[in-house]
Amino acid sequence: MSAHVVLKQIADHFTPVIQRTDVPDEGRLFLYVEPQALREMCRYIFRDLDARYVVGIGLDDRPVSGKFLVAHDFAFDKEHVLCSIMTYLTGTPPRVDSISDLVPAANWSEREFRDLVGIEPVGHPYPKRLILPDGWPDDVHPLRRDYPWDAVPPDYDENRTFDFDNPPDGCVVVPFGPFHPTLDEPAHFRLYVDGEVVRGCEYRGFMVHRAIEKLGDSVLTYNEIPMAAERICGICGCVHNVAYAQAVEQAAALTVPPRARYIRTIMLEIERLHSHLLWVGLGCHVLGFDTLFMQSFRIREPIMWIAEKISGNRKTYALCVIGGVRWNITPALRTELMGVLATLEKEWRAVADAVAGDRNIQKRTRGVGVADATLVKEAGLIGPMARAAGVNIDARRDHPYAAYGDVEFSVITQRGGDVWARLLVRTLEVFESIRIIRQCLDHLPEGPLQAPIQDELPVGRVGLSSVEAPRGESHHFVITGENNRPRRWRVRAPTYQNLQGVPAMIKDQQIADMTISLASIDPCFSCTDRMEIVDLRSGAHRVYSQEELLELARGGTRTP
Repeated sequence: MSAHVVLKQIADHFTPVIQRTDVPDEGRLFLYVEPQALREMCRYIFRDLDARYVVGIGLDDRPVSGKFLVAHDFAFDKEHVLCSIMTYLTGTPPRVDSISDLVPAANWSEREFRDLVGIEPVGHPYPKRLILPDGWPDDVHPLRRDYPWDAVPPDYDENRTFDFDNPPDGCVVVPFGPFHPTLDEPAHFRLYVDGEVVRGCEYRGFMVHRAIEKLGDSVLTYNEIPMAAERICGICGCVHNVAYAQAVEQAAALTVPPRARYIRTIMLEIERLHSHLLWVGLGCHVLGFDTLFMQSFRIREPIMWIAEKISGNRKTYALCVIGGVRWNITPALRTELMGVLATLEKEWRAVADAVAGDRNIQKRTRGVGVADATLVKEAGLIGPMARAAGVNIDARRDHPYAAYGDVEFSVITQRGGDVWARLLVRTLEVFESIRIIRQCLDHLPEGPLQAPIQDELPVGRVGLSSVEAPRGESHHFVITGENNRPRRWRVRAPTYQNLQGVPAMIKDQQIADMTISLASIDPCFSCTDRMEIVDLRSGAHRVYSQEELLELARGGTRTP
């Protein structure tokens, strides 16, 4: 099935309310619809056509159209089509019918564009602040075009605290985070506990939101953004680097040279290897199996070395420019990489056998943190989370990009939907990544690394790009703009969607299993930028402001 077939299915029910359609290729579909039809169309696509919800986007388009815009992106995975349903809004404030009661996976997206753009999702079942800091004024929306990228509201209140919900009757509150020994980054799960059993929770995150999207439409240029994009995630940087570049290339109808497509695939799979090896090691560490933790990191290290030889860096590869890549894989590097893969495959086989046969690991992970296929559908869970529940999705196969359409690999699935199943999926995917890299090295085309771009990129074009990160699908939405930068760039990382499944995963399970259940989604939050100081003698505590932290970092002194 192609985008034209999907369009016909939708148009048969909604032709009178469709304002405009655009089918740039057989894998992309854009529909502009009347605002009053958005809710029912999204329900039909999600329920009747069984599409997967990807992300919602809000845009202040007033400088161009005088209106605001909302887009809801869906994936028809079996049909290999990415679809965006868009509608323009007027009014002060702009309002749109919420779809979250019909499409639960849209919950965070609607709350986000309410916070950042000021578009009100009317009828949202839980319209609570999601992104903005606690003390941010309610009527200030930083992604509006008239708000400066570097401004702090004059009435920002550093002392304001987040308004958490009341716990259920009979439960006590146990805070998990924002700083916890097993969390390298800040996130706050307010657990509602009855004895030793978790009955529910409330999540408060985004404590280190860095406004990268705002920089992308106000300060950075098209070829500067890839460097910022790969800093979205400390592990999946190349994923975002490639996903952004592909979104722009798709919008501008640019053809990337074959050799560049293959090198992108190789580097993405190198990143998947070191990420999966990292997670298996850390997962075993959480469970107390430190021998396997150390083995995983030992086996992982040569992958980091070869990545540095190719790109100059162990982690942030600076791989993409619009239209191609920066780095080549020489014959010497190819030979060395093949040797690294041979050693890795042999050593990882021993690890995989050890994991599969370890009864203690199974006792700690079987039946723990279950996310079944129904939760995958409703919450929009992706990656190993979905595949461990038997949901056979993978953007590399379902929405081919780079050179994935030219290689053969298996999509690894399990049936349990628990931590054990996720562990097996990641462990076995290592062998598929080795298989993909070998095929790319065996058939690496000759030719240029970059496509020549003679003219400015067209303005007002929409691009969608989904890339399968180790944690799941990363999705980038781009509208090309003026001044050599996007008009809107929206990033949906896999953790953003998978975190929404955590409350259901931990409900009615032992509080002791909270750590490994959360770790099993392989969460990525960001790096911390705030801290609390406690005086051990007096018990007094305070939170340092950003200005005070900067002063301390620069060698200044603090007034008691």
